Amino acid sequence: MEPTKFESAIFLIDQKNAEDPNAFNVQGIDFSKELLYSQRMTQKLLQFDPQASEALQIAARAQHICRWKIARNEYPMDRTGYLKWRETLKKMHADITSEILEKLGYTTEFIEKVSFLINKKLIKKNEESQTIEDVVCLVFLEYYFEDFAEKHSDDKIIDILQKTWKKMSAKGHAAALKLNFSKKSLALVKQAIS
Repeated sequence: MEPTKFESAIFLIDQKNAEDPNAFNVQGIDFSKELLYSQRMTQKLLQFDPQASEALQIAARAQHICRWKIARNEYPMDRTGYLKWRETLKKMHADITSEILEKLGYTTEFIEKVSFLINKKLIKKNEESQTIEDVVCLVFLEYYFEDFAEKHSDDKIIDILQKTWKKMSAKGHAAALKLNFSKKSLALVKQAIS
């Protein structure tokens, strides 16, 4: 049976992310870091919003497509440099995804919608942009937060948690509080949001 356009899009996004030279080890198995991240984004999106549109599912899967190609240290190691790096990445993610979708014959309107969502435009105003932001935050909290917290001071972690919390919706907050945190992480989360 011929794969659908959507299945082909997911396959091609995964193919790109599988090229990531960075490995992420889970229970003794090495995965391409961004391939694993993109699969976690899809899984979390469908738990959070089982009715997610095709555009939203593609945007979630392509959220970090080829992220390793632009290293953080190519920009000044300050807040301004960080924000510039993030903006450059979002544009690259949207451009690579748009090329894939064009090849598959998606409409310009659909491709623009996916790019809009990858760029997380109008968070708090656009429901699907907010959903992407919530899912990004939930994936971070569930899969990457504990390791991250071990490498930084509690003050820095609380600050990051407060910034993360601000970006999320009430539905996102409720989902975050159901995650399986360690005792220490849960204490930090509660401190950050109190």
